Amino acid sequence: MPRSKKRSSRGGQHGAVQPFSDEDASIETLSHCSSFSDAMSVADEGGEAGEEAAQEDFQYKLKVFIDSTVDKSAKTRQGALDGLKAAMATRILYEFISDRRMTITDSIERCLKKGKGQEQRAAASLACLLCIQLGSGIESEEVFKTLKPIFKNILLDGTANIQARQACATSLGLCTLVVEDDILDVYATMESFEILFMRSYVKEDGSRPSLNPQTTLLHTNALLSWALLLTICTASQVKAVTHKHLPKLPRLLENDDVNMRIAAGETIALLFELARDKDPEFEYDDWEPLCDKLNSLATDCNKHRAKTDKRKQRSVFRDVLKAVEEGDFQIETIRFSTERMTIDSWVRKRTYDAFREFVGSGMNYHLQANEFIRDVFELGPPMLVDAATLKSMKISRFERHLYNAAAFKARTKARNKFRDKRIDVGEF
Repeated sequence: MPRSKKRSSRGGQHGAVQPFSDEDASIETLSHCSSFSDAMSVADEGGEAGEEAAQEDFQYKLKVFIDSTVDKSAKTRQGALDGLKAAMATRILYEFISDRRMTITDSIERCLKKGKGQEQRAAASLACLLCIQLGSGIESEEVFKTLKPIFKNILLDGTANIQARQACATSLGLCTLVVEDDILDVYATMESFEILFMRSYVKEDGSRPSLNPQTTLLHTNALLSWALLLTICTASQVKAVTHKHLPKLPRLLENDDVNMRIAAGETIALLFELARDKDPEFEYDDWEPLCDKLNSLATDCNKHRAKTDKRKQRSVFRDVLKAVEEGDFQIETIRFSTERMTIDSWVRKRTYDAFREFVGSGMNYHLQANEFIRDVFELGPPMLVDAATLKSMKISRFERHLYNAAAFKARTKARNKFRDKRIDVGEF
């Protein structure tokens, strides 16, 4: 939804300061993800003048970054892109970037076209964060109109850098979700993703394609972005997609790559959820073989697989199996400041995971302050919390230690139920 068009009235001369650093990014992440207390604490300690000076200092660093995205040095451009990403992931910068959106878009376009590998990845991620900051409206449409053809060209160009293609697969999916309002254009983008991940399907003769890990990651990203856009499709499109892909997706569960297996499993659970929402009487012909395969993955003990992979796989496929067999979902609660949000469906989980991939540890802050993300998750307008309320919410270090100890104990007990138990069978 479009934001208000208010402009910042702050201005003044900027002192000579160093660009926004990784340390600044970490500080922003730690401070802004928890609450709105930063502005209030600055006002308390240094007064309004100190707050305004800090704001001007920060904006100066952002301007340096924007200028540096066209530098001749690839290293400087990379650093500038990373700095802008860190700032956008941990702050709400709508007023600052709204007037500069096309300048930033031109820099992203130049980096995507002329940059290499890491620089293209950073530019693609920055494009997503820019759209998240601007929200769903005319401003983000202008940005996406410029970048969408470039994303698709890189994505489908087999000679392009594989890392750039992977980043474009992820960024194109989320940007389409944020900006695109024509469902036909959404379907066209989904077809571009299908072209890629269908190459991982088992062939007609029953053989599996031989792909290197980087190509498999590209197909995994394409599948996840395709599933993300599936969450906004019409009932007729969901029905057509289910008929076309559900018989083939289970074969991806046999893939050697754990991330592809997990992505396929979560997509299957999502398809079942959407199909049952549209038709409560939905039935799948190969339901029993699918459940058997999901159960084997949920209890996988193959020694040739890494322990971390097996642990992650079992956790996911236990939930996927419940979704397919019983239509259940393992509810998760996200707490931020004085609010909480419930992840109670695969649709909501896929959407939350997609946003979190870009804003990272700044997700709680965006849930708290970003109007667009709050609208996506139906949280209503942002809630401002006064200093007294925040102070009353704080707990002592000892209380926090007791809480963490209790949570650890409860978590250990819950996990022990699913861990393999060795029993003494005696001697023969």
